[in-house]
Amino acid sequence: NGKVLLNTNLKLRKSDEPQILIYHTHGSEAYRGSRKGRKSDTVIGVGDVLTKRLEQKNIKVVHDRNIYDVKNGKEERSKAYNYAATAIEKNLKKYPSIQVVIDLHRDEVLEGRKLVMDLNGKQTAQFMFFNGLSYTKAHGDIDYLQNPYIDENLAFSFQMQVIANEYYPGLTRRIYLKGYRYNMHLRPRSLLIELGAQTNTVEEIRNACAPIAHILDLELSGKGLY
Repeated sequence: NGKVLLNTNLKLRKSDEPQILIYHTHGSEAYRGSRKGRKSDTVIGVGDVLTKRLEQKNIKVVHDRNIYDVKNGKEERSKAYNYAATAIEKNLKKYPSIQVVIDLHRDEVLEGRKLVMDLNGKQTAQFMFFNGLSYTKAHGDIDYLQNPYIDENLAFSFQMQVIANEYYPGLTRRIYLKGYRYNMHLRPRSLLIELGAQTNTVEEIRNACAPIAHILDLELSGKGLY
């Protein structure tokens, strides 16, 4: 129900305490031209840029720069959500003021496809909001993946999409809905962002952080929706 999602109040009053947690379930994800061994050229480095952009708007952020999809030199993507969940819970316990949790990812597309647009003269990566529903058409509700915040999370991404379409038409892709929960059950206002893909350059990805921070600021201040 779009009207209900649009009218859900997700506004926050800014605080001197941390309000946003940024982390990366797949922290090893990199981009075209990324230098091997440089965190700054991975999705974690992009998280640094987004953190800076948000803090410039007086929004306090905790950025978890750990890698959860590689353990002892081996890729562990299937277990990464379990490893990340433990870290999220620790951060929420340490910083109970956190009200927004963002899992920042990078998508993977066919090599001939590039998710980019010109935004005010800058080549800027497009991004997508992603929601886990704990539900599939084949099996209905997934009882062992309880998530009490599905509606709030859907409203959060839907409102962000509406604001993005108003201020930056074409910058966002369609909202992606999938069956599982992707650690979006630990706080309302949980957001999973697929920022660009492996075909984007690091610069294109970094250029997207300013509009993402702007959209988040408008959403959380309640100034973005008409």
